[in-house]
Amino acid sequence: MEKPRILIIEDDDLQAEIYEDALSDFELTRARTGREALAVLAKAAPHVIILDHILDDGDLGLDYLPELKEAMPHVPVVVISGAMDVGEQIDALQGPRRAHFCLSKPVDLDDLLNTIRTALHECGEAEIVRSFESLERSRRADIQDLLSRSTDRLSRQNEILRLIRDKTSRPNISALARRFNVARRTIIRDLHELIRRGQLPAEVYPRWESEGVDDPPEIGK
Repeated sequence: MEKPRILIIEDDDLQAEIYEDALSDFELTRARTGREALAVLAKAAPHVIILDHILDDGDLGLDYLPELKEAMPHVPVVVISGAMDVGEQIDALQGPRRAHFCLSKPVDLDDLLNTIRTALHECGEAEIVRSFESLERSRRADIQDLLSRSTDRLSRQNEILRLIRDKTSRPNISALARRFNVARRTIIRDLHELIRRGQLPAEVYPRWESEGVDDPPEIGK
């Protein structure tokens, strides 16, 4: 079975050796600067990125976070630093090009290992799959809601048709709205749809009357 690949962006040799010992079950690649890390990404995509904040040549890891996420948006990033304040950590964990985790130095190796395992199982490709599944469920719910509303509308229109088809007077919009517990404009729209489908004559409720506030007077009263 292929080992998960981890890209470690760390300039300190001693710290890199500590990571190598703690993460010996993974396939590790190391970069010392953000620029070097971007070059490594072009060759092989890792499953997790460990990003130190203070790097060689004055590089700051967070400055490269947007580029790393642009290149590999689905790859979880674990930011590690002893120089970031709370505000910087919050910023790193927010937004579309965010890190998934922030750990403080000196790093507890058990915490690091647990974080890596969580990232592998809950983030990355697994996160993408959950997002698609959630979107699919949302779409199904929207379709079901649309079908339900459509069915309710047709049922209401059929009942309106039954109530007023043989009447010689204009329909009382307010009374119908109260009967079906909907807004007046909903009843007016129902009448116009029934007229458009030829189920009611146009004079039952002329379109210009939909702009009025009061109900039309009933014929013969």
